[in-house]
Amino acid sequence: MSERIPDVKGSSGSSAQALPGGFGAVKLGMSVDDVKEMLKQDSRFGYRGDRDVSLLPGDNRVLIETDTSRTAPYSYLDRCWFQFYEDKLYTITINMNRDKLDHYSVFSTLCEKYGNPVSLNPDKAEWRDGSVIIDLERPLALKYTDRAVFEKLQADAMVDKTAGEKSRENFLEGL
Repeated sequence: MSERIPDVKGSSGSSAQALPGGFGAVKLGMSVDDVKEMLKQDSRFGYRGDRDVSLLPGDNRVLIETDTSRTAPYSYLDRCWFQFYEDKLYTITINMNRDKLDHYSVFSTLCEKYGNPVSLNPDKAEWRDGSVIIDLERPLALKYTDRAVFEKLQADAMVDKTAGEKSRENFLEGL
């Protein structure tokens, strides 16, 4: 099933707004402590303090996960993840409450505000500029990503993969 893109000016059109650097007062690039403070102040997230914070495998990776089901059942948000790299927020993932919002309403609003997505397929719509990537994923998740950090991590992963592949080849050649 294809989705009709609302008739709006493209992302280069004068009516399209610049992509936001985050959701509400939580902005990409903030420190872990600053994000914790913003989450405490915004009850929509259902943040319960340090019990929502965990460390991920790898260097300097922290994850904050919130769940509104018990603490903020009135919220339009459901579960949210805030992922950090080197103590800076680089990804915000927001699962929205599907009992209160639908994909088309969110998609239409994003198109009206930011222009048509640069990429659209059945699984997600994507808006991007020089610093931010915004994905609207099915069934109903909104993801904000710091583009520079994402591309750096992607490039680092490719380097590691290439080194691993070379090591494997060297091992197999020695058999």
